Amino acid sequence: MIEYTKAKLSDIREMQEVVKPEVEKGIILFRSSDEMATNIRSYILAKREQEIIGFGALHFHADNLAEIRSLVVKEAFRGQGVGKGIIGNLLEEGRAMGLKEVFTLTYQRAFFEALGFHEIPKEKLPPHKIWADCIKCKHFPVCDEIALIKTI
Repeated sequence: MIEYTKAKLSDIREMQEVVKPEVEKGIILFRSSDEMATNIRSYILAKREQEIIGFGALHFHADNLAEIRSLVVKEAFRGQGVGKGIIGNLLEEGRAMGLKEVFTLTYQRAFFEALGFHEIPKEKLPPHKIWADCIKCKHFPVCDEIALIKTI
């Protein structure tokens, strides 16, 4: 059984191990322990028998807009609905906070489209997203990720 729960500061080290392969491939941005600690309340964990098998974050950009970011599921658990469960929990939290829209930058277009997201031009993203996060990416400024958004 998979349990979805809010992350705690004590989870950061294990979270960094879970995401490490995707960071090394350049698929997900590296987040330092300090950055993760600062944003710890934004993370939802997927756990199986107390092991973190995936997580994602809901990062607020405005009073009606947030971003789903840092979504990762351990390879052995992919295709089993774990990512969908994480997204569902993040969207539920967003609705409770009064969000109207949630966007993501991703290489996984089909996954997000199956959850009701649709593609938008990257130029529609908040400018501070580009300068706060994208500039840290090894692919910047030639980004091949796709921007998708969902009304919730």
